[in-house]
Amino acid sequence: MGVTDHQPPKGVDDTVPHSARVYDYFLGGRDHYQVDIEAAHRLKAIWPGLPTGMEVNRSFVHRVARWAVTEGGVRQFIDIGTGLPTSPNLHEVAQQADPSARVLYVDNDPLVLVHAQAVLTSSAQDQIAYILADARDPDAILQHPDLGNTLDLTEPVCLCIIGMLHFIHDDAHDVVRRLLEPLPAGSLLVTTIVTADFDPDRLTRIAEEYTNLGMPMLVRNKDEVTAFFEDMDLVDPGVVPAHRWKPIAGAPPVADDEVAVYAAVGRKR
Repeated sequence: MGVTDHQPPKGVDDTVPHSARVYDYFLGGRDHYQVDIEAAHRLKAIWPGLPTGMEVNRSFVHRVARWAVTEGGVRQFIDIGTGLPTSPNLHEVAQQADPSARVLYVDNDPLVLVHAQAVLTSSAQDQIAYILADARDPDAILQHPDLGNTLDLTEPVCLCIIGMLHFIHDDAHDVVRRLLEPLPAGSLLVTTIVTADFDPDRLTRIAEEYTNLGMPMLVRNKDEVTAFFEDMDLVDPGVVPAHRWKPIAGAPPVADDEVAVYAAVGRKR
């Protein structure tokens, strides 16, 4: 039975939409409320391709997790803005490639914690942990004891900030810089960010509608996305639409304006 069949957990407001729950609805999950469904319908009316973009975003996460472990030389992950689980989760993909992979999940939504507790009870406690914290407060993440208990910061870490930075505005670059600072050379930054480059009118209206719904969104162009990787080495093919980052052979074709999300991976020097 889904969480939507019950009273919301403490700290969860089911009277206003939440970006993670809207995402969950579009991906066919069950952990959202009527207010999220209504918001999703309003957004899809403006951009019918929105569910496709979200599915492509999810697929990118799976590909990059496998690549990081099998080719990128990284077996530790910090997943900022974890969101509601849609199997396979990041740790499932990474641990399928290497059972020793470790993941620290971070989110500020108590609803995610409900599901995280179930994940943690079914997984090796020393390989997966969950922190209830806000990405806008890097110190709360970096100083949390579970970070040191789960990850070895003398070894490279893959910092994943997926579908989050368009909801962080003025201080986004500082947030990324501070989160990367204690990670050793060879660590990775992985991100996806909504862009209006391929359909300016529609995506500008989408950002306005998200904002009107109480989820302020800031779309960024390619140069602005690239700026997050200053002083890092971009992994080939660089900053590209998410479906074009090391695609799986034979994957169905998708138009850039359907996705409208840039994806990139950079390596810390």
